[in-house]
Formats: sequence, structure tokens, C-alpha cells
Amino acid sequence: MNQDVHFPKAVLRASSTVLIRSHSLMALDKSLSNEENLKLFGKCNNPNGHGHNYKVVVTVHGEIDPVTGMVMNLTDLKGYMEEAIMKPLDHKNLDLDVPYFADVVSTTENVAVYIWDNLQKFLPVGILYKVKVYETDNNIVVYKGE
Repeated sequence: MNQDVHFPKAVLRASSTVLIRSHSLMALDKSLSNEENLKLFGKCNNPNGHGHNYKVVVTVHGEIDPVTGMVMNLTDLKGYMEEAIMKPLDHKNLDLDVPYFADVVSTTENVAVYIWDNLQKFLPVGILYKVKVYETDNNIVVYKGE
């Protein structure tokens, strides 16, 4: 007798707030003048930097384990977020303290990509669905690894 086993799928979300002490936006290749950088990045081009309290929401998805009843243990996910997000980014100057941003402009888009790449190192393959980074209530980046 062939019986198909069906495991329901679900999503799990967890969030954290990361204080970025400082960063400044400017073209990395020095191809733009100070005036062009200011025009492109506005007040975010402040040479002394500026900071953010980013809210990061991580969404994982997958089959609900029939034994645990979970897609993933929330405590494990929060621990992975601590390692992949909080330790490398919280209270840091992105441009000076995080080697990744030595060669990458520290926009919110690139912060989301950095977080995605870092989380992938800890999570089971294929479970990470979305990283959502709130720079403000109105400025939000969603990255799905594409």
C-alpha cells in the first residue's frame, strides 16, 4: 500500500534591532566628485557619518517537523541571528569595522545582502526565505537571495 506522507509547510519570523553607530554613503571607486556624491546620497553622504537603528526581520520557511511541530526552533534561529547579525554589526561603524563594507557601499540594500549571506552560513540549506531590513518605517529593503 503506497501512502503519500504530507508535511504541512509554514513560515517563521524573528526580528532584532541593530544599532549601526555610523556609516557614510559615497561612491567607492572615487569616480564621483564630492558634489556628485552629495547630490546622489544627500545627507547620508556626511563625511562624519550617520547612524541607524535598523530593525531586521528574518523569515524562514519549510515543512513542519511532525515530531517537534516546528519549522525551526525559534531559540536556534535567534541564536543564529545573534551570530550572523548582532555580533558583526551592532554598535559598529560599517565602513571601518566590518571588512565586507571596505569594498561595498554600505546602503541598506547591501546590509540586507550581507545579513542574508551571513545567515546562510548557520541555517539549514533552503530554509532562509527573506531578510527584511527597516532603515526607517518608510525605508524598507526586502532581500530573498536573488
